[in-house]
Amino acid sequence: MKPPRLAVRAAILRDDRLLLVNAYPGQQSDLWCLPGGGVEPGQSLPENLIREVAEETGLAIAVSAPILVNEFHDPERGFHQVEIIFRASLNGDAGIILEDPEKVVNRFCWATRPELSKLRHKPEMLARAVWGQHAAWYDPLERIVR
Repeated sequence: MKPPRLAVRAAILRDDRLLLVNAYPGQQSDLWCLPGGGVEPGQSLPENLIREVAEETGLAIAVSAPILVNEFHDPERGFHQVEIIFRASLNGDAGIILEDPEKVVNRFCWATRPELSKLRHKPEMLARAVWGQHAAWYDPLERIVR
């Protein structure tokens, strides 16, 4: 069995709308998540997150405190991922244009809390963590969804 993969994700709110991405090739899935990705050794978690968000969206961000630790696993493939979700804000606000320099993300959306509830997304407790007053949440191991 492989060791768990560590990933970071950014909860970016703008006008009370949360930035979501879909990175499934050919739009084969309707599952939405926060921008971010795998952690590379030798960089802090915030440094990794700044890099990942820039690669997926073209946006520059400032990273704040973690709001959720989430785990996914796929027992059939032996995959296990631990995600640390940080609150983040945009650096500057002039003409936000979302682009994917690395060609990973195929769709972006800015969702309100009610809109998020109508989208298939992971992790399941995302809205509670983003819009809630709790300092940080832990979402125990949940089965991965494709």
